[in-house]
Amino acid sequence: MAVDREHVLKEAAALLTRRSTASMDEIARAAGISRATLHRHFAGRDALIRALEEHGIEQLAQAMDAAGLDEGDAAQALRRLIRTTEPVAGVLAFLFTENQLFEGGEINAGWARLDARITELFRRGQEEGDFRIDLSSAWLTEAFYGLIGAGAWAVHEGRVARNDLNHSIAGLLLGGIRRSMEK
Repeated sequence: MAVDREHVLKEAAALLTRRSTASMDEIARAAGISRATLHRHFAGRDALIRALEEHGIEQLAQAMDAAGLDEGDAAQALRRLIRTTEPVAGVLAFLFTENQLFEGGEINAGWARLDARITELFRRGQEEGDFRIDLSSAWLTEAFYGLIGAGAWAVHEGRVARNDLNHSIAGLLLGGIRRSMEK
């Protein structure tokens, strides 16, 4: 039987988001595979975490590409980004809350590229006069990640319906950053 690497990574992220100290045995059970099979694919916990981070970076980059961040006004692009990010929100929730195990190197360069793209979207919204300028675009990027992660967790726990997630995140984020909200 072939092991679906993406399935294993998704299940690992879901479990580790809930219980960051879960053992490799527990991760294997959550993914529906044996511990030996898990170890054949990931030499240990650090290798699994690194693979999760690489997977998350790749998935978020694809979501950004699909969202067409340069098309339309910044608020429209942000709504599309929220929608296209939803399928990988669980992995992002884990990565956003996980301590940085790997300082420097390619992983951080990958996150830096993603951060720059999202930060530029918020900066564009500020330059268009639609987003508040008293909140830095870097802070808005962190708020975006936080809301995506919190939303994924709320859906997982059954506190928010999956169908309401995108609307809830967009409503809260845009409601808070729109320039017309300033006093």
